[in-house]
Amino acid sequence: MTAAPSMSPADSHRPNGHLIQRMPAVRGRLTADAPLAPVTWFRVGGPAEVMFRPADADDLADFLAALPAEVPVTVIGVASNLLVRDGGVPGVTIRLGRGFTDITADGMTVTAGAAALDLNVAMVARDAGIAGLEFLSGIPGTVGGALRMNGGAYGRELADVLVSAIAVARDGRRLEFSHAGMGFTYRHSAAPDDCIFTGAVLRGEPGNPLEIARRMAEISDKRADSQPVRSRTGGSTFKNPEGHKAWELIDKAGCRGLSIGDAQVSEKHCNFLINNGTATAAQLEALGEEVRRRVFETSGVTLDWEIKRIGIPAEGSTAQ
Repeated sequence: MTAAPSMSPADSHRPNGHLIQRMPAVRGRLTADAPLAPVTWFRVGGPAEVMFRPADADDLADFLAALPAEVPVTVIGVASNLLVRDGGVPGVTIRLGRGFTDITADGMTVTAGAAALDLNVAMVARDAGIAGLEFLSGIPGTVGGALRMNGGAYGRELADVLVSAIAVARDGRRLEFSHAGMGFTYRHSAAPDDCIFTGAVLRGEPGNPLEIARRMAEISDKRADSQPVRSRTGGSTFKNPEGHKAWELIDKAGCRGLSIGDAQVSEKHCNFLINNGTATAAQLEALGEEVRRRVFETSGVTLDWEIKRIGIPAEGSTAQ
């Protein structure tokens, strides 16, 4: 299904028309100039030049195999740890949907699609009496995002429970990764940047559903107590440097509550940036860079972004 693009003045300067006119036939949905701000947790950012919602893994593989190699491809999930720049995202943005959300339990393993919410995976494991996956309930994202960045929370990470993962390469080939093949390190996997994860198999251990539920409730309470979960935020902004906690370095640098426009360092947890209403992506990114500058100035430690930033700045954009 393809949504016909509305012509804009910018289209008249494109010698080949809108990019959507060059897209292969699909069974899913293609949309031109799809707004991204409404789907991001920050609620900022420009549109996707083309958005593709594949029907299933076959649709995704066929599309990528036929897509011209020069067209850039970006993958997003529920955009909980994502900052989309104000100029939008050129090329094709792929967002996996219903065809990638199935979760099944078998023995002590859980098989989940890449678009399955981490919380839902934890809940299925709980109901099946599979312990060890409770930490996923503290990660506000999807299985695909957790695979890409070795997502973790409350003392555990995906590397502790992954058996295998499947993906589609940029050229449409099907890929399978063993645990060792993922090359997990802290908040990182060594899988090729251009592959798109479609699912994973996770392993837990026998547990009592009531005890598992109790641990999940504790995680939920801790998140609510320590993080600005009701704000427009993007989750943890910076990775913890070796031997340090990012929030402590930020606090010691005097950045708690620091703001640029409506972009602010959270008073509740200063490794979170929040949009207090009308912040732009440029303001949020500039605020993050100012935090990095001040932390380095006061501690000599360079903070690395954990939030993924995609797209291009708007023309003439400013952080003022």
